[in-house]
Amino acid sequence: MSTKSRKTTRRAFLKGAAVAIGVPYFIPSTVLGADGGVSPSNRIYMGGIGIGGRGGSDLGALMAEADVQFIANCDVRKERREAVKASIDAKNRNKDCQAYIDFRELLARQDLDAVLIATSDRWHAALSTMAMKAGKDVYSEKPASFSIAQSQALRAAARQYGRIYQGGMQRRSEEKFIFCAMLAQNGYLGKIHTVTAHLWANGFAAHNRWYPAEPEPPKDELDWDLWLGPCAWRPYNKKYIGERMGHADFWAGPLAEWGSHTFDSCQFANNSAGTAPVEYIYPGNDRGEGMLANYAGGVKMVMTAGGFPSSCGFRIEGSEGSAEASDAPQPTVKPLSLLSERKRLVQMYVAETGHPTGHYRDFVEAMKTRRPATANADVTHYAHVIVHCGNIALKLRRNVKWDPVKEEFIGDEEANRMRAVPMRAPFQI
Repeated sequence: MSTKSRKTTRRAFLKGAAVAIGVPYFIPSTVLGADGGVSPSNRIYMGGIGIGGRGGSDLGALMAEADVQFIANCDVRKERREAVKASIDAKNRNKDCQAYIDFRELLARQDLDAVLIATSDRWHAALSTMAMKAGKDVYSEKPASFSIAQSQALRAAARQYGRIYQGGMQRRSEEKFIFCAMLAQNGYLGKIHTVTAHLWANGFAAHNRWYPAEPEPPKDELDWDLWLGPCAWRPYNKKYIGERMGHADFWAGPLAEWGSHTFDSCQFANNSAGTAPVEYIYPGNDRGEGMLANYAGGVKMVMTAGGFPSSCGFRIEGSEGSAEASDAPQPTVKPLSLLSERKRLVQMYVAETGHPTGHYRDFVEAMKTRRPATANADVTHYAHVIVHCGNIALKLRRNVKWDPVKEEFIGDEEANRMRAVPMRAPFQI
């Protein structure tokens, strides 16, 4: 935050304006931070880019933080641009939210501390990297990248520009997931041998359909060039808008949909957030069902769409017990006596790491303290390496071996060429 300059400017302006028009200098106590309010100098000012369905939930959660205020939004689609502006204006009780078509205009603003990026997959890494280069902290929806190279660029940008990055793997901040991970990390489950990651139950292979050209809408209605962004150019057809999920140019693939969450949960519990499996076993199908990913230490990751009571589940099994969490209300542990440790282990996690049990609050506190967020760029990178290595094995229809130190496939030039995907100018990173 540029808090010092903002504090001086806003107070001086208000005082000067009052004197200039001959009225007493008075600022309501809520503006200055009394009565439970947060003064402007202590707020984090944010802008949103590409806020839609899932992004709307992110927006609502971040606006609910007392020390966060959205003052700008950007979308290439007019109906979404106007809807998000109306939502922000309603929260702020004014009409001041500036709405943009071009994200570069939003990123050029010096009064923004951070951005929420919730476009669809193709834009996440490019926008995140550009935003960090522009001096903004970033909360980005998942999947965070479209390729291994994009994940590497994301990590490099956060390090180079000293920015806070939070990937949208929010289950890392939920108590039941923390509890299961802490059981594993603190030896309650014995020697860990298997982690299981839940895949999207409706998983299907990406397609690459080409539709006939249609007249482009006016740019104010839909800027087609910016909608495509780093993807290869193709003529406009409205079907692409509705089918962006599932299209190979716009979607990060079947493993990314839930895997970006569940692979990260396995990484968290296995205490392997700084590495990735070294071997990916092709399962004989294009959805990833039954794929195995083996860690160097002998732990195996199983990827499956079944076996969980709700969405985005993970399971960790050891020689003395197991633990499982999903979007079901409660975790499952064996032996049941381990449930008595839940409160203590969660409190231990908060005390040892400084991360609260709330993903959005963790992002806000990270921005204020400048300590890394829980799903920081390094953590996000390694979780997505698993996504992309698995996707490459599916595309090649064979096993691949990965060197997590050199970050390359071992003796496999064909797979190494797939670590990056072409990005259209001027949106390369």
